[in-house]
Amino acid sequence: MKLGIVAVGQRMPDWAQTAYDDYAKRFPPELRVEIRTVKTEPRGSKTLETLLAAERARIEAQIPRGTRVVVLDERGTNLTTMALAARLKAWQLEGDDVALVIGGPDGLEPAFRQAAHERIRLSDMTLPHALARVLLIEQLYRAWSVNANHPYHRE
Repeated sequence: MKLGIVAVGQRMPDWAQTAYDDYAKRFPPELRVEIRTVKTEPRGSKTLETLLAAERARIEAQIPRGTRVVVLDERGTNLTTMALAARLKAWQLEGDDVALVIGGPDGLEPAFRQAAHERIRLSDMTLPHALARVLLIEQLYRAWSVNANHPYHRE
């Protein structure tokens, strides 16, 4: 199983990149997480629909066919760490590659969001995109640690 994060926005502050890299390197060889970033569409005089459609095309270009698409959405399912661990285990047992998608400053195109296999949220609060990446990779690592009986997570 391949686990990927597709994120709109290419620049991350150094602190966020350092934190992301720290968690990413902790995963075992059989469950590596790969991040793919896509360019944010310049606003200019474009409508929101045009902007989101352009970002959607870039996102879809980064997701191989047959991949389970899970979008991060403020209206998505709220998961506990244990529930995320169960989802991760199910994805692994199904053998599906998974792409977790983080939208840009304006979110994701509504049709893309609705077409996703799953919609989850990280928090009831609005998060900066750099922090969302760090929080997502940490929670994925924590979910893996639960499933592997690693002492990182404590109940």
